[in-house]
Amino acid sequence: MKSRKITSMTTSVKREPLLSDPKRLLLDLALQQSVTSLLELIVTRLGKNNRVALVRIWLAQPTSDCSECATTDLCRNQSQCLYLVASAGRSVVSPSLEWTNTEGAFRRFPFGARKVGRIALTGQALEEPELTEPLPDWIADPDWIRAEGIRGFAGQPIIHRGELLGVLAVFARQTIADECMGWLRMIADHAAAAIATGRAFAEIDALHKRLELENEYLREEVTGAGAFGELIGQGPALEAVARQIDLVAPTDSAVLILGESGTGKELVAREIHCRSKRSGRPLIKVNCAAIPRELYESEFFGHVKGAFTGALRDRIGRFELADGGTLFLDEVGEIPLELQAKLLRILQEGELERVGEERTRRVNVRLVAATNRDLRTEAEAGRFRQDLFYRLSVFPLEVPGLAETEGGYPATGRTFPEGVVA
Repeated sequence: MKSRKITSMTTSVKREPLLSDPKRLLLDLALQQSVTSLLELIVTRLGKNNRVALVRIWLAQPTSDCSECATTDLCRNQSQCLYLVASAGRSVVSPSLEWTNTEGAFRRFPFGARKVGRIALTGQALEEPELTEPLPDWIADPDWIRAEGIRGFAGQPIIHRGELLGVLAVFARQTIADECMGWLRMIADHAAAAIATGRAFAEIDALHKRLELENEYLREEVTGAGAFGELIGQGPALEAVARQIDLVAPTDSAVLILGESGTGKELVAREIHCRSKRSGRPLIKVNCAAIPRELYESEFFGHVKGAFTGALRDRIGRFELADGGTLFLDEVGEIPLELQAKLLRILQEGELERVGEERTRRVNVRLVAATNRDLRTEAEAGRFRQDLFYRLSVFPLEVPGLAETEGGYPATGRTFPEGVVA
């Protein structure tokens, strides 16, 4: 150990420092608000020095599909894995080859797998200031180490308030001095704080955009609802509806409201939502009969910028707007047959993809639908999916016609003296 340290110090005096202007890098990290730009800044700034062969950053993210992972046998049903998110460096064997690709054999590590996973699992740095023969057993590709003239390695955990965020790894073509190891530790610490800040900014921005969309939608709802009003009457038929509302509202069951046009099906849906545990979240209404056929998918699931002609910006769909709340599909029988399969998937799995995007998003939505059609007959005739019909009609609720009520709509379960209509 003593001779290795002396060699490292001697080399550092003769050679230029491994890191150029690390203080400026630390200052620039504090100015970053985007996690992506932050990571690119770190690997690009450290990797531009020819004395650094390769710089990589892996971040801890929820474990997804394990079918293509080369280290599945080392993963003990972990909820998180390390994913390669930023890389920079250049080969001396093939000078035109740049290592900026985040795919390949080392794009993912379970915690504890190889050197990178070991750093994440223990939260401890792995520092080899001078690599000598025989090479350590944790090196995955000794031939690459020898061919590229790798002389030192530094692996630093990226930790913020006790939480492991990722791992920073540096392969150097010269021995790494103690001072340089200290700078890399400091860079990892600053990166951790900057990543946490960047994620907080992203969450705030997402919540702000969502709030704007919800406010815009709710303003439209208030404007439209003001002209409709709430008429409340009394009678055995309405009392039966009120009892059914009281029964189903506290559950998360899908409700299919049946009734003629103009009998107050939307008011029943509002009352179900107001009496449910989701009342603190929005009730989002979609009039399925008013949506152009080609825009159904975008309206329901949203789209990303450039997904189709006229998609000038990202747009959140009605299902995402209703996340945590209730989605009311009025005239659900008008939904095109080809879209019904995607609607069924959301009801079964709670997953959707925006138009033009491959990312799968999860939503938690309680569905209330309404129709003036006989959906059972439509399903038997093949004009409506039978499996979707059964999913929607977990709790069918029939609203009586006005001729069966005494002066009003079934909006709430309140009663009034005979002859009084509010």
